Amino acid sequence: MTNNTMTKGMSRIDGRLKVTGAARYSAEFTPAGMVYGVLVGSTITKGSIRLIDTKAAERAPGVLKVITWLNSPKIAGYQVEHGKPEPAKGTYKLFYNNKILFNGQPIAVVVADSFERALFAASLVKAQYNADPHHTNLRDNAAKAFAPEGDGTTKRGTEDAWKTAPVKLEQEYIIPSEVHSPMELHAIIAKWDAEDKLTVWTKTQGVQDTRDGIAGIFKLPKENIQVNSKFVGGAFGSALQVWPHEVAAILAAKAVKRPVKLLLGRADMFTSVGYRPYTWQKIGIGATADGKLVGITHEAIGQTSTYEDFNEGPIGVSRSTYACPNVNTIYKLAALDIGSPTWMRGPGEATGAFALESALDELSYELKIDPIELRMKNYASTDPESGKPFSSKFLDEAYKLGAEGINWKDRNAKPASVTKDGWMVGYGMGGGMFGAYRDKAAAKAILMADGTLIIQTAVSDIGPGTGTAMVTIAAGVMGIPADKIRFDMGDSSLPLAPSQGGSATTATVGSAVYQACTDLKEKFQKLIGNGGTDHPDYAAILKQHSLPKLEVTVESSGGTERDKYAFYSWSVHFIKVLVHPATGVVKVDRAVCVADSGSIVSPKTARSQIVGGAIGGIGMALMEETVIDHRYGNIVNNNFADYHVPVNADIPQIEALFVNKPDPHINPMGAKGMGEIALIGMAAAVANAVYNATGKRVRELPITPDKLVGMDLELS
Repeated sequence: MTNNTMTKGMSRIDGRLKVTGAARYSAEFTPAGMVYGVLVGSTITKGSIRLIDTKAAERAPGVLKVITWLNSPKIAGYQVEHGKPEPAKGTYKLFYNNKILFNGQPIAVVVADSFERALFAASLVKAQYNADPHHTNLRDNAAKAFAPEGDGTTKRGTEDAWKTAPVKLEQEYIIPSEVHSPMELHAIIAKWDAEDKLTVWTKTQGVQDTRDGIAGIFKLPKENIQVNSKFVGGAFGSALQVWPHEVAAILAAKAVKRPVKLLLGRADMFTSVGYRPYTWQKIGIGATADGKLVGITHEAIGQTSTYEDFNEGPIGVSRSTYACPNVNTIYKLAALDIGSPTWMRGPGEATGAFALESALDELSYELKIDPIELRMKNYASTDPESGKPFSSKFLDEAYKLGAEGINWKDRNAKPASVTKDGWMVGYGMGGGMFGAYRDKAAAKAILMADGTLIIQTAVSDIGPGTGTAMVTIAAGVMGIPADKIRFDMGDSSLPLAPSQGGSATTATVGSAVYQACTDLKEKFQKLIGNGGTDHPDYAAILKQHSLPKLEVTVESSGGTERDKYAFYSWSVHFIKVLVHPATGVVKVDRAVCVADSGSIVSPKTARSQIVGGAIGGIGMALMEETVIDHRYGNIVNNNFADYHVPVNADIPQIEALFVNKPDPHINPMGAKGMGEIALIGMAAAVANAVYNATGKRVRELPITPDKLVGMDLELS
């Protein structure tokens, strides 16, 4: 890239729109004639609906329609072809029959002329059930776990080699279910423009994937569906698929022949848009006396629903993070009477890293070796799984940056040995890794007669500052000020873009933007002929040639580089905690997070990514836990009073550092993803710091005061 100084430290291009309220989110559009839908959820966990009474709701003021499985229009994509058997498993089918598969499952949608009237009428819908025995507790059903399709069992070298190591340990680690808790609730407005044409405004991480999903469910041509998602107030994986509430709104709009808005309540967010699955893990790990790993065995059981097998694969981190000759993994799923889990920031790796990075910390104490030194003794210079060289890896530099930033030299290797002002002091660290990807994307670049550059692509921005990064790339290539660039996105009619997920957006869409601007610049150079400059006066050239604009559209994707190299992003998190010995309260006193994710395209938004992920990791470590009353199968803390997430008072100043060295193989910018690694490893870093402070190892998250209180430790 050229002209980097022009965009160094550039603020968000949409910042003013967001802070002034001018940014319009999916629930804020008001097509003419719009009415409102509210879902009614099941109050049992498993069984069937014996009777559903909608008469009182239908007679309520302003009610236009109440849709249940009894009167719902048939959904073409849900129907089984004649003569073929019903699939044993698949995504949940709304209003398909009277079966109840999980607590809170939608059993009706009420449509009325105001939200308040729809909400009141929904309370009048009454159902009688035939309840069956349900199972929602993974611990009680672990024995019934099964291997997912593709088998979660792998082996490299000798199985269970850790058992023969001179120094070894085996421990279990548990992560509870966590819910996506974005500021913006999920919402959709559905509007039928014709019998087979549909426009929706919905919260999605990918407008074209949502378009394709709706097309498959309703058997509509893709080109007849317009999906808009200009602004997204956080998603973290919760908006990567078409959910039942979206299907309900589209159905309702069809039934009443008017646009329908359906907004989920906060309690609905716990049952309607997926979550990180409760996962039990066991790690056996062994090393030589000088710290060289001999073997790792990583077992895990994750929960899934009875109707869909969700596989996030938490055991992968143990195969690829460290140089270890003998690694075997076993992964199973337990099918429970719950809604399906889904991808959540750092999916799989965040879960697995808590176990692996905690176990490695425990091993460091057994060996009496510094945790950083232990990691460096087992530093993988090539991918242990594939044997390929890494496209780039500077994790060793990240260790040094983080250790200096946190003052790791102040750490006392003896647990529960340092106090300050009545608080116990501890240091911990944990690492993260996540695949670095470049998918296929397209971009259009248009240079207008007034010198304005317009970049268009269908990508969504769920909060990381995608528009800012794309404008930064375009400004660098074209050599024009950022305020002369407009970035259009979140519209399914624009050029191809994948969903925003898996930390691949900048690498993927950024490559298309880079190439489009490069090609556009070459077009201008051809107009100029010999003697052209690096940064010509584009407007003057257009005027000289009597052109109203010049544009190019390109499609970009990776090549054969993945046949030669292993692509990953890396992180390391350093934490200092204070623990009160009498109350068990944990305070995160300092956090230093370092990312090795190639070139940093947009410094301000990159820092925000790291800080946001670190906060999520602190919540994962200390607070977040979905609690189910297994007697009834319902979530009892489905609100922000009882489901705790970090607030400002819980978070110290977080220092975000970057190695900032380009990856020479992944894309023209040398940039790799960082959204996932910002969180992966953070929970383990906090847990390891708590152990260093107290001498008490907590292996079941979250680390709440009740697990630490009564330590009865003398303060020095």
